[in-house]
Amino acid sequence: MALLDWIVIGLFAAAMIWIVVSVMRKQKDNSSDYFLSGRDATWIAIGTSIFASNIGSEHLIGLAGSGASSGMAMAHWEIQGWMILILAWVFVPFYERSMVLTMPEFLEKRFNKQSRTILTYISLISYVLTKVAVTVYAGGVVFQQVFGIEELWGIDFFWIAAIGLVILTAIYTILGGMESVLKTSVLQTPILLVGSVVILVLGLKELGGWNNLMTLCDVTPAYEGAQGTMIHLMRGNSDPQYPWLGALIGSAVIGFWYWCTDQFIVQRVLSGKNEGEARRGAIFGAYLKLLPVFLFLIPGMIAFALAKGAETGVLNSDLAHAMAPVLNNGDVAFPLLVAKLLPAGFKGVVVCGILAALMSSLASLFNSSAMLYTIDVYKVKHPDPNPVIAEDGRVTDSEEYGKKLVKIGQIATVIIVALGILWIPVMKSIGDVLYLYLQDVQSVLAPGIAAAFLMGICWKRATPKGGQWALISGLVIGIIRLGAKILYTSVEGAPAGWFKAVFYDFNWLYFCGCMLVFCLLVCFFVSLFTQPKAESEIKGLVFGTSTPEQKEATKRSWNKWDVIHTVIILGITVAFYIYFW
Repeated sequence: MALLDWIVIGLFAAAMIWIVVSVMRKQKDNSSDYFLSGRDATWIAIGTSIFASNIGSEHLIGLAGSGASSGMAMAHWEIQGWMILILAWVFVPFYERSMVLTMPEFLEKRFNKQSRTILTYISLISYVLTKVAVTVYAGGVVFQQVFGIEELWGIDFFWIAAIGLVILTAIYTILGGMESVLKTSVLQTPILLVGSVVILVLGLKELGGWNNLMTLCDVTPAYEGAQGTMIHLMRGNSDPQYPWLGALIGSAVIGFWYWCTDQFIVQRVLSGKNEGEARRGAIFGAYLKLLPVFLFLIPGMIAFALAKGAETGVLNSDLAHAMAPVLNNGDVAFPLLVAKLLPAGFKGVVVCGILAALMSSLASLFNSSAMLYTIDVYKVKHPDPNPVIAEDGRVTDSEEYGKKLVKIGQIATVIIVALGILWIPVMKSIGDVLYLYLQDVQSVLAPGIAAAFLMGICWKRATPKGGQWALISGLVIGIIRLGAKILYTSVEGAPAGWFKAVFYDFNWLYFCGCMLVFCLLVCFFVSLFTQPKAESEIKGLVFGTSTPEQKEATKRSWNKWDVIHTVIILGITVAFYIYFW
């Protein structure tokens, strides 16, 4: 990289340091301040944090790689960001009224302690094995490609980049807590947007415009049995990977779980100063979530089009020929574009954008994981011996206990970081199926959790046992599904029959939808034969139990502009589906 690029990176690093130091100077030593920024975040901070936290390895490598290998198919998952609107309008009031710090804590209030414990451990294990490890792995891969360094001081540069990324992110997360995550996101998001827009514009210019991109990508994807072409969002229902009905169902289930119930995302909303700010932050996040298709997926398609153009003789530039590896491995698309396409200065901006994406995603993961352990494991086993009871009946931590929780959270972050690093060799060994790995885990993780929250909020008759068994049934089926995948991909001559047909051959998108229906039915039938909580215990936590005062407070928290922006987002989503149908 040129000197100008290093100057840009240096300025970015200086700004990050200044933000973290300023946060540390004013931060109070209590758990609410550390984990939720004192619950005073504005809608801008919430929205940018939602977006920046979401943009991680699955976008820099997975989404761009998917664009290069299969075209628009994965856009379903990005466009499902409109489900942040469900978080904004449906779930925010219940979460705000409950005054909880975590999603497992909410499930305890709605159902029972067992539900809280199950969701806590599911979340912690999945964060370490998927989100943390995958993001760290991707950071190493991206920076090795971008910098073009194989070894440094006799050490594989992958490890230097990966571990360096973890340590830098861990430092500012541990020192600054949630407020540093939120405020650094406000800096990181615009840098990421600028850098990605530059790649999009320069890439289209190199191709000769949008029409040439569509022409060169109007070919059948490389995977066997593909229906439609790379420019089509809706593939035939016989498509082995992305049948249109399965894609709509599966992406909706995963999208609902991720945007409305996952601690990783919802924690940003819980930090809002009031219900109105939380809702507007979520709406702003929904606006920003419309962008990744254009920032990452289409650049992946641009890389493919350049390589395809060089292969067919339509294009004869050095850049087009440099994209040749993309035809065999889509995951190198974004790093190659950064390395080969960008001029001096802009490369530094994009590198900062990549750093911003990975660091923000990691920081959010570290903070969310630490909070889950501290609040839902440690605090449950070691409650505050001297809690403070306010006049309105709300219970808060004593000052001494609050300081102790912050220390526990910092230690938990260090442990999670260490576990993520230890898992990297495993992730490195399966790097060629990185995105598939994520898809498989999320598609079986989401249904049980989604069912518990849906039934818990929508049906006041849902019982503690019903919610608990919805979670358990989802977990058991998910483990069986993942076990079957390991069995039939690694063991030759494994017995076929109905088990293989159901748990391995059945399309993963349809399987995800069927899992949700099954878990909903489990909750429904178990609830019919078990005792529900008294209505007074779930007041304000379920539709049908909200008081007139609570309903009026929610009504006062939004205005016509919130409605207008919601309609605009939905309109853009519909227009996108129509254009790429």
